[in-house]
Amino acid sequence: MSQRGKAKKIAKTGARTFGGVVVLILKVIGTFLLIGVTTGVIFSCIFAIYVKTNLTADLDVSLDDFKMNLSSVIYAKDSSTGDYKELVTLQSSEYRKWVDYADLPPYAEHALVAIEDKRFYSHHGVDWYRTLGAFGNMFLSMKDTFGGSTITQQLIKNLTKEDEVTVQRKLVEIFRALQLEKEYPDKSQIIEWYLNVVNFGGNTYGLGAAANYYFGKEAKDLTLAETASIIGITNNPSMYNPYINAKANKERQEDILDKMYEQGYIKSKQELDAAKAEQLVFVKGPNGSGSNTIYTYFEDAVINDVIADLQKEKDLSKEVATNYLFTQGYKILCTVDSDIQTKVDSIYQDLNAIPKVTGSKNQQIQSAIVLADPYTGEILAMEGGVGQKVISRGLNRATQSKRPPGSSIKPLAVYSPAMELGLITPDTRFEDSADVKLQHTNWMPKNDDLSYRGTITIRQALVSSINTVSAQIMDNLSPAKSYDFMVNKLGFDLSPYDEDYAPLSLGQLTNGATVREMASGYTMFDNQGVEKQLITYTKVLSNDEKTVILDNKPKTSVAISPVTAYWITDMLHDAATSGTGYEANLGKLMPVAGKTGTTTDKKDRWFCGFTPYYVAVVWTGYDTPATMKVSGNPAAQLWKKVMTLVSTGQDYKEFPKPDDTYLTPVPGVDAEVQYTVQYVTVDGEVLQSTNKSAVPGKDVTETAPSISGYTLVGDGSKTITVTKDTAKNLIQFFYQGESTSTGEPTGEPTGEPSPPPTNTPPTGEPASPSPSPADDPNPPATQAAFSARKK
Repeated sequence: MSQRGKAKKIAKTGARTFGGVVVLILKVIGTFLLIGVTTGVIFSCIFAIYVKTNLTADLDVSLDDFKMNLSSVIYAKDSSTGDYKELVTLQSSEYRKWVDYADLPPYAEHALVAIEDKRFYSHHGVDWYRTLGAFGNMFLSMKDTFGGSTITQQLIKNLTKEDEVTVQRKLVEIFRALQLEKEYPDKSQIIEWYLNVVNFGGNTYGLGAAANYYFGKEAKDLTLAETASIIGITNNPSMYNPYINAKANKERQEDILDKMYEQGYIKSKQELDAAKAEQLVFVKGPNGSGSNTIYTYFEDAVINDVIADLQKEKDLSKEVATNYLFTQGYKILCTVDSDIQTKVDSIYQDLNAIPKVTGSKNQQIQSAIVLADPYTGEILAMEGGVGQKVISRGLNRATQSKRPPGSSIKPLAVYSPAMELGLITPDTRFEDSADVKLQHTNWMPKNDDLSYRGTITIRQALVSSINTVSAQIMDNLSPAKSYDFMVNKLGFDLSPYDEDYAPLSLGQLTNGATVREMASGYTMFDNQGVEKQLITYTKVLSNDEKTVILDNKPKTSVAISPVTAYWITDMLHDAATSGTGYEANLGKLMPVAGKTGTTTDKKDRWFCGFTPYYVAVVWTGYDTPATMKVSGNPAAQLWKKVMTLVSTGQDYKEFPKPDDTYLTPVPGVDAEVQYTVQYVTVDGEVLQSTNKSAVPGKDVTETAPSISGYTLVGDGSKTITVTKDTAKNLIQFFYQGESTSTGEPTGEPTGEPSPPPTNTPPTGEPASPSPSPADDPNPPATQAAFSARKK
């Protein structure tokens, strides 16, 4: 082949090869493009599902709602007629004054747009340029700051107060802003809404209130300079409030004026300079903080409950929900019984009726009570402190103060769930002694009185509030099950750290419990096992009564069976009549059941009690915890004073009793039996015989004392295993008499344990037990007794 032919062949081959490479490259590029498109579609689908399920949320608010300025009213039912009568008209502590868009100064809108959202009129709720920049800045710089919020987005944040720094929250805000502008396409509505709900500092909300507060004039009369000064506050009310930082406010004002000029809202340089040069004269006007209405503790609780429920129902911020309550002309039907509340007031508002307590020189002893109907779940009366109330919506110790409940928690966290699970009955026996050990923990409490009672029944343990038995029941039940019962059945707000022995079996809760929580828990005993979360109101109606804004039914839980409720009540009746709660006993006036509670160093005293009609819980203590020095239990004493007034005139009735009250017997430890300790001469003469008791199967050790005139023969320490056969439960120590002296034991056996010795008397058979007198199981070894025996 010629050189030319070879060249042509090589050229053709090269061309084919190059073409193949190009095709391959195109295929690769096409593959990557296909993968990219497919991935994009999949991602888009996943994102769409995520948006639909996690980010789409309707705002249950209406612009028309904010234009109302009607006072809401709380109504109470007249117990004699059943009709609702006005209890109190609500007055807001926040200063709000609605200004329609037509009455807003044009400078206000332009100042707001210039400084906060210059593309406000062209976007549909979201400025995508700023948003993409904000997200890019976040991901590139790895900072948790977003920025990029439009006026619409800021309005959303002000309405919901959802301002946590997370990607999901920002995405929710974006979709809500798009939704809001779709519902309100007129930009003037967004401006009107924003300028009437935003916080302008100094307890003022909205431009109308701010104009009054800072310049003593109506919003429509504000100058350009004054308007820019006020608009500047919204970015950070605590920083730009002119009453707090006049310099920062002035700098912010001039920055806004400059941007208004740059964006054409200020037409001339002369107008700009004149606005900057204007001397601002601040006139501190009203801000709503001077309201003279003093609400009762019950009314405080109603207000707080309605605000909280509006927040949840309408997904509002606390500020906006508060505005709703005080401006919508709502009609609130509350649960208070005015007659019962008056009786409670007569005790709690009279400091002479409060038990005398010392222990803190600078503090007034305080108390709180919640009295409720356990069958309906309605709170009928409440006090959150003693003496005359002087401020509205201050500290309510009945609903807001959390204090450890001590032993008053035992019926809730220990005895009820254990009996419900078949672990105990009132007759189950447990050992109350210093040497009892728990199976699942090394912890073991002592009893409050530092004494022990041997083998006792569950009834005796609850009546006398025995800590060792409560701990043993918890050991069988487990803190996990107790915690679950308290949180998921009774609705307590507990710390995760409370899932342990001491918090649940002794009531030393990490954060404590409120009086209201304890009262809710105790409703299950009257109500045959059904627990109700107590409420302060039943309905919130619109001003025209055509719409139910909130329908408030108590949350209900079938916590325990009627049988368990009956037996716990039966034992608590004993506790309130002959046990630790005896000071609450109403005698023949009305049956009472309940449990006391005392915390470490007696810093809190409780009585949680109930009659067949009502449940009432009382707490006493100091606001700053301190030991109380008082005779008896002041909580039980106050409970009795209140419930005596409330129960007088009511028909006497017994606690509810189910048709079947049978409980399957639960084995416990055996009852204690006697064992005898004798000091005997080698001739068989019994110098002294003492009867003691112990649980069968338990090893007991006794130590011989020295006896004047006698010499101990054999071992000085002996151990036996106690059996049910009392004839075999005998420990004897033998003595040899001295010819020149008489004697007596110089002391009682110490009871300290020692290794079991070999016990064999040197001579003779052991004498049979000689019982002590029936009225004294442990008679003292007197000189006369030993002298008589020697003769």
